[in-house]
Order: sequence, then structure tokens, then C-alpha cells
Amino acid sequence: MNILAFESSCDETAVAVVRDGREVLSSVVFSQIEMHKIYGGVVPEIASRSHLEVITPLAGEALRQAGLTVGDIDAVAVTCTPGLIGALLVGVSFAKSVAYALNVPLIPVHHIRGHIAANYIAFPELEPPFLALMVSGGNTLLADVRSYTDMTVLGSTRDDAAGECFDKVARVLGLGYPGGRALDELARTGSDTAYPLPRAHVTDAPLDMSFSGLKTAVINLIHNAEQKKESLDLPGLAASFSAAVSDILLTRTELALEQTGYDTLVAAGGVAANSRIRADLQRAMAGKKLYLPPLSLCGDNAAMIGAQAWYEYQAGRCADMTLNARAVCDAADF
Repeated sequence: MNILAFESSCDETAVAVVRDGREVLSSVVFSQIEMHKIYGGVVPEIASRSHLEVITPLAGEALRQAGLTVGDIDAVAVTCTPGLIGALLVGVSFAKSVAYALNVPLIPVHHIRGHIAANYIAFPELEPPFLALMVSGGNTLLADVRSYTDMTVLGSTRDDAAGECFDKVARVLGLGYPGGRALDELARTGSDTAYPLPRAHVTDAPLDMSFSGLKTAVINLIHNAEQKKESLDLPGLAASFSAAVSDILLTRTELALEQTGYDTLVAAGGVAANSRIRADLQRAMAGKKLYLPPLSLCGDNAAMIGAQAWYEYQAGRCADMTLNARAVCDAADF
């Protein structure tokens, strides 16, 4: 089954053709980083307009690279939630028009489910059940993946996502946008004990996380140093911050593994590319099964949407032309 998949939840326009959930025939991504860099973050209106401009030629390029024509497409898949509403609507509207024109099934895909499915592409042997740690710029959560389509959120952030904190701290440090990669590089030469930083705990929900206090602590530290004309150990601060984020993620992950009884952990999302987090997960999972997606599949892409769509289709989860985009969704919708 050849699935033409679309992803436009934030600032990457992506189109892919995926066969039977695991074989990627083509995957093209248009990044908007240069457009948003001058603003220090994603501007939703600019993102939406860019998606409109490039989604048609990208679809043609994905088909060309796959060596297929529109007549070879058996279904269309699209990210419908969560994300920037304007950006999502571009992908959903385009996917609906293609599915209607080709008279093929339309498969809605949850963005986070797609990130988890990126691991099915990288690791053909991977099968549920397992615990998934999803860490990105917009979402941070732990999920019990009982089957390809039966998943439950066990814990999530109460405020900021981990990736958002990386970007905001990097911006205050003058590292530009997106700042996660630059902060990661800076942290590699610093001491992770240079600055004592807080690790928040949610008393009534031990698997939930909170990053806003950590972000505020770092920003206040930087501003206080600037006001007092004091110099900062920037590599040390970056390393200390990265260690704090990793500690918060790791303690919840280890507890979730203990509670579920799983010995398999799957990481997903853009922040899964962070070297400190990857190294800490590898140490913590020694003797157990850890799946870390290659860096090329950590960020947003349509191949992961096509991969998950195959399993959604097998479960009978198709949509009609009333499908709409949703910017946010609660745990029950996952």
C-alpha cells in the first residue's frame, strides 16, 4: 500500500511516500528556519503562508523521487493534531483535496504518534509494547504504547515543553534560533556542575514534569549577571542546564519503566537528538532495549506520518471530508 503523507504542524513542510508502514520510497522536507531566524522563533502567519507556497511542488517532488504517479497512490495521510492551527490547516486541506480527487482513503495521524513511528522506519524489528519518551519543542510526555494504535499518556509536562526551554535559554544566551543544537554544542565543553539548577517535582503526579521553573532560574541567572556586569561560564551554564533537563526526563522515565514492567524504551522527537539526553538514556538503559532514532528522523518529517498511517488504516481509522485540524488535544485524544 502506497501512502502519500503530509506533515505541516509547525515550520517544516514535508511530504513522503511510504509503503506498508516501513518502507520509505521518498521523503522531502522544506525547512523555514531562515524565515523565522530573524524573529527568534516561529511566526505562525509566516509559517502558514510558506506551507501554502511549497506544498504543491513538494508533493510532486515526493512522487518523482518515489518513481510513482498519482495513480499509484492507495491512500493519503496527514498530521491533523497537535500544532499551529494555521499550519495544520494547510496540510489537512491539501490532503483532503488530494484524497478526494484520487478517491482514496484519508488517514488522520496524531503528530506525536508519528514521532514514535519514526522508530519503525529506523528499526524494522521494533514492535509494541514499549514505553515511549516523546521530547520536542511543543510536547514532552511518556506514553505506554501497548500496540501500534493503543497508547496512553502516563505523564507529561505541566507547562513548557523541554525543547521550548532549550530554544528560549539559547536565545537569551545569544545563540540564535533554533537554539537547541547550538546550546548542545556549547554544553559539550562545559562542566555540568558549574551552576546548581532546580529540578521540579509534581507531588501528586510523579510521572509529570515541569520545566518553566528551570527555564526561569537560568534566565534570571543570566539577567542578574548582566546587571552586575559579571561574566558567566557559558559552556558550564549550558552543560548545567542540559543536565537538569536530562535529569528531569530520566527520573520519570525510569519510574515509568518500573511501573509498566517494560524493558524497552523508545525515544522520539527533535530533542531526542540532544547528545546529553541520548548519552544519559544509553547509560540508564544498559542491559535493556533502547531505541534512539537517527538524527534525520528526530525532527518533523512526513515519512513518520506515513509509517503511523499504515497502522491507523489497519485499525480502520480513516476520515471523511469533514476532517478538521486541532491545535491542541488532551491525553484522552492520544
